[in-house]
Amino acid sequence: MAKGLVFMAIGMFLFATVDTQAKFLTEIYHPVQIVWVRQVGLLVGVIVLLLMRGMHILRTDHKRLQILRGTFAAISPLCFVMAISFVPLVDAMAVGFIAPFIVTILGAIWLKERVGIHRWGAVVIGFIGTLIVISPGFGTVHPAIFFVFIAASLFAARQILSRYLSTTDNTSTTLAYTALAGSFWLTLLIPFFWHWPVEPLHLLLFGSIAFFAAMSEIFVIKALEITQAVVLAPVQYSLIIWGTMYGFLVFGQLPDHWTWIGTTIIIAGSYYTFYREKLTQHKASKTL
Repeated sequence: MAKGLVFMAIGMFLFATVDTQAKFLTEIYHPVQIVWVRQVGLLVGVIVLLLMRGMHILRTDHKRLQILRGTFAAISPLCFVMAISFVPLVDAMAVGFIAPFIVTILGAIWLKERVGIHRWGAVVIGFIGTLIVISPGFGTVHPAIFFVFIAASLFAARQILSRYLSTTDNTSTTLAYTALAGSFWLTLLIPFFWHWPVEPLHLLLFGSIAFFAAMSEIFVIKALEITQAVVLAPVQYSLIIWGTMYGFLVFGQLPDHWTWIGTTIIIAGSYYTFYREKLTQHKASKTL
């Protein structure tokens, strides 16, 4: 369980890194181009994997679900990048925290994962912390923030599909379909939005986005393979920590006291979940 939590935490940090670079580039480049580049990073890795291991990686009993997950993997970041081109990064990440809430609900209903009172409590506490962060600014919220709701819902659906598919398909199979399906849809759009990088720095950032986006996807899928989705859900709240850090360092957006209060509550909720899971695991080992 601990390894899964670590993998998810690394994935969230890398997601925040990618989103920060994406927001910087939205001042010049269209979101479709940015998301296409981040998808290409995963695609290149999968092509190398196919050349090394062969086409048998694509064998699956759930081809439609794999393609659906790959489609969500294209639409979700596209919606998010469209949002952060208009709204502050930390606000978008905060609203995106509806995703763990959806993951917990879907995990309990569809995957039949056992959700105890402590896990529900941790998710609710984290969600309250998120509301504290964003509620002061809701009066002047940009309509683009609703793209974040779509992105968060699809991100949650991707995680649930990952957990379900992990019972029959390995990480390589899921990665392959994520890269192939997502790249297919985005490549259909890219001719209408492509703009050649105008500076060496932009070219470097595009390369960084492609690499770190691929790595973040791998870490999240691996986390969901070894740990229940409802356990991992609160870890996603760490995004607001990295979002706040990047917002200040890159965009000079100083968080207000509401952000600090909400972040403290979010961290407390995540830590409580980790503590309860360790306690439960310790009791289970003593009964064996």
